[in-house]
Formats: sequence, structure tokens, C-alpha cells
Amino acid sequence: MESALTEKKTKELVTEVLVEMLHDKREVFYEIVLEALEDIGLANAIEDGRKNDFVSEREVMEILEG
Repeated sequence: MESALTEKKTKELVTEVLVEMLHDKREVFYEIVLEALEDIGLANAIEDGRKNDFVSEREVMEILEG
């Protein structure tokens, strides 16, 4: 008898695995989601910064060097 993994069965298995992982490894998923949100925030900040005038590297270095 040949065993075929249908798309429906595959989705069910993946869902089951994800639910189990979320339950058992909650802290890991929390860190993943938190990092993703931070990345989104950084991307939004970069996008907002691109709407304004650019600052020269010299100006940035002067500020950093005091």
C-alpha cells in the first residue's frame, strides 16, 4: 500500500507541530515575535528618515565625537 501525503494532511500535521511547539517553547516564540516587531520598528524608522534631508557623514561624526 502506497502512502501519499495529501496537501490537507500536510497542513494538519504542520498545524499540529506549530501548536505543540507554541505550547512547549513559548519563550522561544515570544523572542522571535519580539525580534520581528523590533525589526519592523527599525524598518519604519529608516523609511521615515528617508523622507527627510540626508545628513552628511561629517556631521554625524562631529556629533559622535562630541
